[in-house]
Amino acid sequence: MVLYLHTKRSVCNNMSSTRDYIIDKAYELFLNKSYEGVSISDISEAVGMTKGALYHHFTNKEDLFKAVIDKYLVFPNVQVDIENTLLSKFNELIVDEIHRMLRNMFAPHVKFIPIHYITMISDALRHYPGFKEEKEQYIEEKTQMISKIIENAIKRNEIRSDINTETLARLYLSIAMGLAGNLIIKNYSVDESISLLRDQLNQIYQLLKV
Repeated sequence: MVLYLHTKRSVCNNMSSTRDYIIDKAYELFLNKSYEGVSISDISEAVGMTKGALYHHFTNKEDLFKAVIDKYLVFPNVQVDIENTLLSKFNELIVDEIHRMLRNMFAPHVKFIPIHYITMISDALRHYPGFKEEKEQYIEEKTQMISKIIENAIKRNEIRSDINTETLARLYLSIAMGLAGNLIIKNYSVDESISLLRDQLNQIYQLLKV
């Protein structure tokens, strides 16, 4: 007779795996039907669990929706040595991080109409308390970080000095966020959008170089 010993770690791993599975299935539902169009019953049926079992992992639909947004509706977060990273290297890091982020959001197994992604953002603004304020803070923090990288690039004579660092930093953010238009409105693939981003950043750098 074989005895199976379930350690605390194995139980936690199973709980985490189940939670991730629920989040992934709910992501597809919210993306295709919107927040209002998805019920707990829909989610329960999609994951093959009773409502009671579902509530064991998430308090309610809003709680699950927040978990979906936290996993899939993320903004780029480049980790960089602000004082020593060349602007040219920073451009590469931006492209790599956004590519990774988009591969996560637009996973091949997830089927949806691209414009639904805009609906999900709208749903997050309405049903995720603090989401708008969090993203506004993100934009300001990233603007300051990029401005500092640009200032250091000027000091080391990597790029011209006759530029407004904050304006250029906000341009960087605008270009990155413009990827949504390429993916959703122009229906570009992730690889096509990333290629365009790389070309845009490289062009800006060529114009800035001393």
